Amino acid sequence: MVKQRGPRHHEPRWPAAIALVAALALYLFLPSTLIVGPRWLLPALEALLVVPLVITNPDRRDADTTPLRVVSILLIAIISIANISALTLLVHDLLRNTDIDGKPLIYSAIALWFNNVIVFALWYWELDGGGPADRHNVAVEDRDFLFPQQNAPDVFTDPWSPTFFDYLYTSFTNSTAFSPTDTMPLTRRAKALMMLQSGSALVTIVLVASRAINILK
Repeated sequence: MVKQRGPRHHEPRWPAAIALVAALALYLFLPSTLIVGPRWLLPALEALLVVPLVITNPDRRDADTTPLRVVSILLIAIISIANISALTLLVHDLLRNTDIDGKPLIYSAIALWFNNVIVFALWYWELDGGGPADRHNVAVEDRDFLFPQQNAPDVFTDPWSPTFFDYLYTSFTNSTAFSPTDTMPLTRRAKALMMLQSGSALVTIVLVASRAINILK
């Protein structure tokens, strides 16, 4: 089994923070019928959680303490629940209302699909190998994902470790192909997350988008 060499010491938080903001923007783009509670509630909760997190440990240089790690996971969990709730409401409206306009349905499906990509990229980035602060010191076989660069030491001779963009790419290809592509899940939780993501993407594309095209006026 290939060992991880040359650990990196830190990873900036700003790419994940930008992705989080993008996910919130996509969520707020949805019609009010797909949003649970007041429209301002989710951004307010996310702001309350993310501000102290960024201030106390902006570049993940040091290993997160337990409270900070709980906050990080709670951030992703909140927007994941919101995204799944919106998709559930969208399918519910689609099945109940046969006169629904196709254009808003397509726009909502696109927003939810991209939000799905971002949310699961955040999950993969936060959980793989104990998180950004710890995984650079963890052997490859103890991580949740195996990237092709880690499996080809003869080609990638310099020390390599995934960044947020690598997890975003993994999430995008999983939502597109409904299966792993070049990055393989190693643990059961990684497989469960990828299975949940593929299922959500499948519902969004096959059921919602195809129905929207059929009723598009």
